[in-house]
Amino acid sequence: MSVAPSVEGMPREARTVTEVIEGIPTIEGAGVRLNRVFGHAQDHRFDPFLLLDHFRSSQPSDYVAGFPWHPHRGIETVTYMLDGRVEHTDSLGNQGNIQGGDLQWMSASSGILHQEMPQPKEGILEGLQLWVNLPARLKMAVPAYRDLRALHVPHVRTAEGGRVRVVAGTFQGQAGLVQGIPVDPTYLDVQLPAEAPWEIGIPRGYTSFVYVLGGAGLFGGEPSRGIHRGQAALFGPGEVVRALAGGEGARFLFISGRPLREPVAWYGPIVMNTQEQLLEALRDLRHGRFIRHQEPLVEQR
Repeated sequence: MSVAPSVEGMPREARTVTEVIEGIPTIEGAGVRLNRVFGHAQDHRFDPFLLLDHFRSSQPSDYVAGFPWHPHRGIETVTYMLDGRVEHTDSLGNQGNIQGGDLQWMSASSGILHQEMPQPKEGILEGLQLWVNLPARLKMAVPAYRDLRALHVPHVRTAEGGRVRVVAGTFQGQAGLVQGIPVDPTYLDVQLPAEAPWEIGIPRGYTSFVYVLGGAGLFGGEPSRGIHRGQAALFGPGEVVRALAGGEGARFLFISGRPLREPVAWYGPIVMNTQEQLLEALRDLRHGRFIRHQEPLVEQR
């Protein structure tokens, strides 16, 4: 067991990597080519997170067909644009663009119909979408929509020269823009120079993983595991996650949250707790009753 000193000087157990996952090339929406980092097959292992997709291409034909109108219920979707632009429109009147460094945190809850349409550009279009499960008590709550601009996402400079964008949760005393999410998520975009160390304390019992966007590094306690671009690493129990960037540096997402440990009934973009709830959602779609609330909370920052 590897340990690291805590702020109080007491040892903390370092989490080790329990699983390394290679993304799978997938076609979604109306023909968007993307890398599915994890999804339906791994939902219980990443609880409360359901899915992570990474799209990256310099060919508009790979993404311009986009994600036309489709429903969501019972989940939150987090879209993070690294480069390029996506236009968003939904059935509750929200619309706008997210581009390099912007995020959209949408709580579909009782039901939203929306579309996300990547716009063609020269060079690379790149972004990610994470699905976060909602607890049973909130799956039919009022939807919410957070539009987060890159300029307003706080960041922390580490002593070793790293830069950490804090989307949700807290890092080194800096709170992220997104707070009050039921599963208490931490969502960080971490960039480290060559050979730089990094660590973060995480409550025991929380699910934690990284997804490497660029470069490579060693992750976890002893024995650490080498993880490179396009791979995700899921961590086991413990109180601290550690990383050491490789010779070319590393950029990765660090994501953690409190697992729900509730039944999952999943059909496409709808995630509920029982098959009967899924059937109800499909009936609602068929009979025009899917949108239960007409005035969602809209938050722009």
